[in-house]
Amino acid sequence: MDRYWFFTWRTYGTWLPGRDGFVGYYHDNQGKRVIDNSQGESHTEAIPPLERYSHEVMAGEPVLLSGEQAVILLRQFQETAVYRGWSLDAVAVLSNHVHLVFGVTGDPEPSELLKSCKSYASRALNRAGSQRIAPRWFADGGSKRPLRGEANRVRAIQYVRDQAGPLVVWLSPEATILVGSHPATHVAGSPEASS
Repeated sequence: MDRYWFFTWRTYGTWLPGRDGFVGYYHDNQGKRVIDNSQGESHTEAIPPLERYSHEVMAGEPVLLSGEQAVILLRQFQETAVYRGWSLDAVAVLSNHVHLVFGVTGDPEPSELLKSCKSYASRALNRAGSQRIAPRWFADGGSKRPLRGEANRVRAIQYVRDQAGPLVVWLSPEATILVGSHPATHVAGSPEASS
């Protein structure tokens, strides 16, 4: 693989601008575009008026994923990686967000990679007949961090593996060796891991 990526994105309506700890862009009172919680910056305080406004303009209820939906997403990410020729290292699906660590050949545009991941994921959930209470499954955008060097790749895999309260965590055999981990797959509520 020529380049590795660490992607994260939220489900629709679950982390609104203005909420304590929000990560993303918004416009301040002077109309200036601001990003909160950039890597290496201190934690951002809540902005209640911005959060209220964000909630008022939502087109539906927030989306929280179920364990069954998390398994559907994991299978879709694995299928997408095979189809696209990516090397999928790690996946964590939580009720309100998704983490992926994967490698690609060449240097494709990260926004297109993210769009592809989210599109295939949405279609898989729709095909499965999953019910949603919002106009879409996922929020706009997401984090697209390039992983330069093996040490950064390993740290990203460890971060995904060590998520608190995941619905599903999966590591490839190569990633499992890289981080010295145990089970390759963990499904919440499952007494044993499988691959």
